[in-house]
Amino acid sequence: MTVTRRKDGTIGYVELANPPVNAINREMRQGLLDAVQWAEAEALERVILSGAGRGFAAGADAREFDRAPEPPHLPEVLRRIELSPVPWIAAVHGAALGGGAEILLACRYRIARPDATLGLPEVTLGVVPGAGGTQRLPRLVGMPAALDLIPTGRAVSGDAALRIGLVDALADDPVALASAVPSKRLKLALPVGQRPASTAPEVAFTDARNAAERSMSGQIAPRRAIELLELAQTQPLDDGLRHERETFLALRQSDQARALRHVFFAERAARAPAWLTATAQPPRHVAITGDATVVAGIACAMLKAGFRVTILATGAAEREHAQIDRIIADSLSRESLDTDGADQMRARLAIREDFGAAGAADLAVEAAFADLQATRAAMERLQAALPGHTILATTTPGLDVDQIARGLDEPSRLLGLRLPAPAHLTRLLEIVRGAATSDAALATAFALARTLRKVPVLSDAGVGPIGDRILARRDEAADTLLSLGARPQEVHAAMVAFGFPATPAAADTPRDPLAGAIPAAEISRRLVLAMIDGVAGVLEAGRGADIDLVSVLGHGFPRWRGGLIHYADTLGAGRILAELQELASQGGAAARTPDPVIEDCARRGIPLSEWRR
Repeated sequence: MTVTRRKDGTIGYVELANPPVNAINREMRQGLLDAVQWAEAEALERVILSGAGRGFAAGADAREFDRAPEPPHLPEVLRRIELSPVPWIAAVHGAALGGGAEILLACRYRIARPDATLGLPEVTLGVVPGAGGTQRLPRLVGMPAALDLIPTGRAVSGDAALRIGLVDALADDPVALASAVPSKRLKLALPVGQRPASTAPEVAFTDARNAAERSMSGQIAPRRAIELLELAQTQPLDDGLRHERETFLALRQSDQARALRHVFFAERAARAPAWLTATAQPPRHVAITGDATVVAGIACAMLKAGFRVTILATGAAEREHAQIDRIIADSLSRESLDTDGADQMRARLAIREDFGAAGAADLAVEAAFADLQATRAAMERLQAALPGHTILATTTPGLDVDQIARGLDEPSRLLGLRLPAPAHLTRLLEIVRGAATSDAALATAFALARTLRKVPVLSDAGVGPIGDRILARRDEAADTLLSLGARPQEVHAAMVAFGFPATPAAADTPRDPLAGAIPAAEISRRLVLAMIDGVAGVLEAGRGADIDLVSVLGHGFPRWRGGLIHYADTLGAGRILAELQELASQGGAAARTPDPVIEDCARRGIPLSEWRR
């Protein structure tokens, strides 16, 4: 049973019970509809709706998105809850997201724990709220707040939800408080759908569209969500609900929605592999040495996660202090860190020139020395200064973990960690396993990823880091374009137009293409084809989702295109092979033989993601 119910006097208790996150599926929708009919048949005075386990409901079951909708549909179920003569009270703990938040909007009264999480993140999956979110939320919290939440997919805490009027009360035990709400107050509570529509000036919608274009460039769903919010100002609720549902159903089968769901499930599946049974020993004290700029980003990522950090400076310590202070100041200005958090970060940081100062570290990281000999020398110094249980890691791109390991007394404790810059902001941690790397070292690296709230991807030293392959082929293709007459600003603009994030170089990007310049579509085509060709060989391990995660989370490939391999599958191996062969026939730096994996997929007529040797 995904919905349970019981009666205590004139109060009905209904609980959502579909672990682990109470995802809303067909069975749950039917259970809610049955509960409405039960409460009315029993002539109950109120129904208190809560969630079992760790939360209220974390949205619709995304696995149903690829199937035809099955009745009862959530909009009709929620309309029955909203119009029922028996008032429903939502008692929320944990997450109430997506459809879960839409359920509480249909209830007559809403109570949440202060640490609950409430929001409508549908745009991050390429759709819009489909069960009343765009029509009820502005009626409850006002249009400005709705414009702040729905087109961004941003969630708020229970405390913040109370401030904007999303919930009526806070309680550590929402069910208990729901039982004590006076009947008179409950009867006076007006259903959200019957409240007057909230309005906002046109400039508010323009600002929301501009913000969506900056933060989610190229994505359709945020724009559609804004249109539906605008519609809520003038349309009766039932008309707005119908338009919303039509938009939701059209978007959920779009290429963007499929791509975003693919990345969502790939992230959820990223964890320590099943064969990795060693007991993880999460580090508590991290030592870092290397280039000041790279070290600062890694150090701040570790400090924010609560680790003690000792930076082993190879020169004047003032450089490291200045870089750390710059990152902290930027975090404060963006309000991603408060002054207490900044003070705690500084308190956990030590910068020393004596490697012996890090003698108690559980993990030591060497960051971006220039060459193999310099990295080996740094590793030997770390090995001499640290106890035998300390895990050693290199972040230096372009170096073979196995070559570095040859200089160590105990190579089993060495692995590679790739944290794309800026390490304190990006969400990827690529773990590179050497031939001698122990399972215990790998388990520690996966535990580190969890603590840092980063998505781990495992690579092998023999294949090389996936991210290095992507960057190497992208840069090679960019050099070819420059040799053909493209300007750096044009290459950058073309990649931004494709969906890659803008950088400060965008300020120098010409708005009008120069006469005779290479078209932007041709620039992005060449670069993306090169990147796909560069990582196709990694598919020998059947790792399309890993490549997609590295490209999206580490190197800016547009999330709404699903990652390199997902995007490649939309093109088809045959088309990719033909275009790579056409480029190779032109000679020069572009004359590369396409990867045999692409050739094999084209010959067999299968997607790259399904290739197996």
